[in-house]
Amino acid sequence: MSHFDLQPKQAELQHLAEQYWNQAGEKEKQLEEEAFEAGKAIRGGEYTLANLEAIVRWKSERVVHYLIANSGEKIRHALAVAAAPGSSVRDAICALTSLHGIDLPIASAILTAIFPERYAVLDFRTLEALGHARHNIDFYAEYVASCQKLAESGLVKAQKDLPGPTSLHALERALWEWSRTHGEPVR
Repeated sequence: MSHFDLQPKQAELQHLAEQYWNQAGEKEKQLEEEAFEAGKAIRGGEYTLANLEAIVRWKSERVVHYLIANSGEKIRHALAVAAAPGSSVRDAICALTSLHGIDLPIASAILTAIFPERYAVLDFRTLEALGHARHNIDFYAEYVASCQKLAESGLVKAQKDLPGPTSLHALERALWEWSRTHGEPVR
């Protein structure tokens, strides 16, 4: 089992979540809003390339062109598994990573956009803020459970007027912002 050690002070998490959004550029804000709208559509049964693309574009523009190598049926199947309320983390990740161009971090972003109350994006910045850098499917399941526990503790409140209006996604913003402002510079 992995160990997560929260690097930022608990008292600064809410401020960091707000700072993240306030310092994001208009394009980043628009991409995030579009991603969570696409996730909502997927949750509603719209398992389309366009919805998948909106989410992938939010996290990695350079990955989008790989999506067209997947058939419509393969995309529909992967999104149906990911959006099924009863799917395990492992099943959802495996279905998504079976798509050309989708790796674990991008799959975690897709799951987060579909179910922001259940999942968190696996990102090097949020991992750094939790004192960790390794990731695989088991690690991701542990990461999500750790983030859910932190979010459920009430340390950070849902940002109801922002995309992904859950305390889990607000925590993710706070962790990312902490890493950006306190962590090692990106090389």
